[in-house]
Amino acid sequence: MELKVLARGAPAVSAKGTGCAASSCGEDRLSQLPAEIRVQIRDHPCYSEAAHHHYARMHVAVAPACNIQCHYCNRKYDCANESRPGVVSEVLSPDQAVRKVLAVAAAIPQLSVLGIAGPGDPLANPERTFVTFRKLSQQAPDLKLCLSTNGLMLPELIDALCEHRVGHVTITINCIDPEVGAKIYPWIRWKKRRIEGAEGAAILIEQQQKGLEMLVERGIPVKINSVVIPGVNDVHLREVSKYVKAKGAFLHNLMPLIAEARHGTFFGVTGQRGPTQEELRVLRDACAGDMKMMRHCRQCRADAVGLLGEDRCEEFTLEEIEQMLVDDLPSEWRLACQMIVRDEDLLVEF
Repeated sequence: MELKVLARGAPAVSAKGTGCAASSCGEDRLSQLPAEIRVQIRDHPCYSEAAHHHYARMHVAVAPACNIQCHYCNRKYDCANESRPGVVSEVLSPDQAVRKVLAVAAAIPQLSVLGIAGPGDPLANPERTFVTFRKLSQQAPDLKLCLSTNGLMLPELIDALCEHRVGHVTITINCIDPEVGAKIYPWIRWKKRRIEGAEGAAILIEQQQKGLEMLVERGIPVKINSVVIPGVNDVHLREVSKYVKAKGAFLHNLMPLIAEARHGTFFGVTGQRGPTQEELRVLRDACAGDMKMMRHCRQCRADAVGLLGEDRCEEFTLEEIEQMLVDDLPSEWRLACQMIVRDEDLLVEF
C-alpha cells in the first residue's frame, strides 16, 4: 500500500469518517503536560484528544464480577441495544478475547489500545484479567494495555499490573467524602464481608487514594472518571478534581449520569436526573483551572470496538470471528499507520 505525503509541517486534520462528532473536540493542548506523559498518551484515543481522530481502541469483556454496587450501574451481559458502561453483548473467556483482539487488529489497522473495563471490575476478576493481558503481551506486543477500575483492589494488585505491562489506568472516583459516597455506593465487598453505607464508602475512598499514589509513583499515567450526579456530588466534584490533581492524576473526565428507568439502575428507577449540558459545561470549566479536562468521552460499552463515536462491536461477535482467518502476528499495515501519525511533521492521505 503506497502512502502519499501531502505536506510537511502542516497541522494534522481529521478525515471524514473518523467518528468524532463532538462540538467540544478541539485543540489537545498536550504541550501543557510533562514530556514523558505526552509520549505515553500520544496514541491513546481516550487519553489524548488529538489521538482519537486517528487511533482506535477496543475493550474485551472478560471481567463479569464486581466488588461494589453503584446506584448508577446495572451490568448486562447479553445486550446489544444499550450504549453505556457496564453493558456487553457477550462475556468472553481470555482465549476468546485474544482471538477477538487479533481479528480486530487485522481488520482495523488504527487499533493502538486494548482495554479491560468490565462489565464488572477487572481487578475483581484478577485471574481472567491478567491471563488475558499476558497472552496479548505475547501475541500482540505492539498494543498498549489499559485498565479501568473502581480502585478497591488497586493497591493489592499494583505489582501485577506492572508485571503485565499495563501502561494506562483509569480510576472511577466519585467522591472523597464517605457521607457523599454513601449516597452513591450502597455496599462494597471487602475481605469476604459486605460493608454498607459510609463505612464501605470510606474503605473504597482510602483504597482509591492509595492506588492513585502508587500508580503515580510507578510512572503510570492515571485518568480519573467521575459521574456527575446533580444534588449528590456535583458541587463536591470540584474538591475531587483538586485532590486528584494534587495526587498526580493528569486528566479528569467528568461524565454525565446516565439514568433511565429502562436501564434498571437505582438512580434510573427513582428518577434521579442527570446534569444538563450547560451544568456539565459549567462544572468542567470550573474544574479546568485545577485539572486538564477530558471533553471527548463517549461513555463506551465494555465491549466497544473502533474509533470513538464509531462503535463496530457488532461486526466482531464470537460467531463472526470464528469465520475469520486470524493471523497472530501484528499487522504491518497497522504498525505503519500508527508510525505515520506519530511523525508530527507529516500530513498523510490514505
